[in-house]
Amino acid sequence: MAAMTCLARPWTETMNRPALFAAALWAGLLGLIVERPANAADSLPQVEMIDQRMDEYWKEWEMRPSPLADDGVWARRVFLDLIGRIPRLDELQAFLKSREPDKRAALVKELLYADRYTEELARNWATIWCNLLVGRSGGTDNNDFTNREGLLKYLRDSFAANKAYDQMALELVTASGATRPGEVNFNGAVNYLVNKVNDENATQATSSVSRIFLGSQVQCTQCHNHPFNDWKQQKFWEFNAFFRQVRALRRFENGARDVAYAELVDQDFPGEAGDPSQAVVFYELRNGVTRTAYPVFVDGTEISPSGYVNETNRRQELGKLIVGSPDLARTIVNRMWAHFLGYGFTKPVDDLGPHNPPSHPVLFDELSDAFRERSYDLRQLMTWIVLSRPYQLSSTPTAENQSDDPASGETPRFTHFYPRQLRAEELYQSLLLAGQAGAEGSYEEQERQRREWLRQFVIAFGTDEGDETTTFNGSIPQALMMFNGELVQSATKTDNGTLLAQLAASSLKPTDKVSQLFLAAVARRPTKEEVDLAAQLFRVRGDEAGMLQDLWWALLNSNEFILNH
Repeated sequence: MAAMTCLARPWTETMNRPALFAAALWAGLLGLIVERPANAADSLPQVEMIDQRMDEYWKEWEMRPSPLADDGVWARRVFLDLIGRIPRLDELQAFLKSREPDKRAALVKELLYADRYTEELARNWATIWCNLLVGRSGGTDNNDFTNREGLLKYLRDSFAANKAYDQMALELVTASGATRPGEVNFNGAVNYLVNKVNDENATQATSSVSRIFLGSQVQCTQCHNHPFNDWKQQKFWEFNAFFRQVRALRRFENGARDVAYAELVDQDFPGEAGDPSQAVVFYELRNGVTRTAYPVFVDGTEISPSGYVNETNRRQELGKLIVGSPDLARTIVNRMWAHFLGYGFTKPVDDLGPHNPPSHPVLFDELSDAFRERSYDLRQLMTWIVLSRPYQLSSTPTAENQSDDPASGETPRFTHFYPRQLRAEELYQSLLLAGQAGAEGSYEEQERQRREWLRQFVIAFGTDEGDETTTFNGSIPQALMMFNGELVQSATKTDNGTLLAQLAASSLKPTDKVSQLFLAAVARRPTKEEVDLAAQLFRVRGDEAGMLQDLWWALLNSNEFILNH
């Protein structure tokens, strides 16, 4: 990958402290990742299938993959993708020193199944899914029915217990109960839909469920036929009819005028013609003609048109149809592949169908089938992907695969690992760890601190989908935050208990201390040139502790630190 570059501190401070200027200069010269031998992946049949299919595709395209990433780079990558942070120095060193022939498989097993990582694993995936289900800002507005803490609790518990994905999907689609933890009928899963059925006719619920669990983007078919896929306006309203019995009820307490929490319930739907035995939905074509719709699944399966909940609970029937659909497995496999490899088999990942053929159709089908056969076990799917060859490849392209560049619009061939910027949440957790510190207070207080830090990067758009994006992309606010933000300041302190304090007080040689910092930040040892530059910095700075502090600051502000590569 390209040489690591560094963001410079404010010019006035740099001029006042020549040592910092030297640090910025030498950090800009940091070298390339050194290739080291890597161990073979565990011989799981699903991993062998992925590797075999990828080999076939590479031969067909006359492309050769990059060599495998070295152990340190791969370990950093898998820590970030599985538990949402870089490895601690002791964790990385233990892995590098291990002589197990299948130590990569052993590390994956430990991260996924060892009790000491369960909380971090569950927290990372709960955050990812909470952002997917309700967005980073979901549940943070006073007028929002969503209780973010309640949804996070449900997701943490589910991932900690390794709940089967089809069971999670069923619960999220069909849940009833109170949104707030502590209520008698609390059910955290209701926080997914509670705000989406609060709009007129539950259109947000319709588009979100079809997109997230079936890989179909249907939002535009609310008003007209889709111009590219086979979703028609009729199909949208037939799917929408499944949500017409669900209601979000406001709950107050102690005479307060503000809503304390909400409750999601299923109630009889009389139909828009006033006949609950044939509870019809009306919609209008663009030419003004009115049409009718009853609940019909995307594959054409019809259910009873009754709007009486005790006769037909439409959401329960929808949940059964979703977990029985092959698209459930295909959508999550595509999404998980994109999480680990940077790109899915389709773009976007939640828009499947003949209009958007996958880049690796045979592999996509076989991996989806394998996931269903293993009872929708998400940790198994994670294991197969991170032990596969494409995931373990170096991020440095070669002359033989340099054209494999999906960032330029090309179809991804996965001949090398595609570097990507850390998610804001990953950077937050990694900076906490960089200072050998943790967020203070209860879990709720830690979440509050993290949300406050993340809030500066989230922009919400007022669309029907509740869309949002982040400005976590090298903008000026981000650069200033990394220069002088509280987390970076904390990480570069030399107080007792910090990594810098421990290294400064240790009996290691200065070159070994430099190596420790490189391992802690970017999971590799420095090159000879970088060691020489550190020595020059030491002569300019005049003291070892100051040299280490400036070096650590430069590393934390480098591209190599803020990239998953």
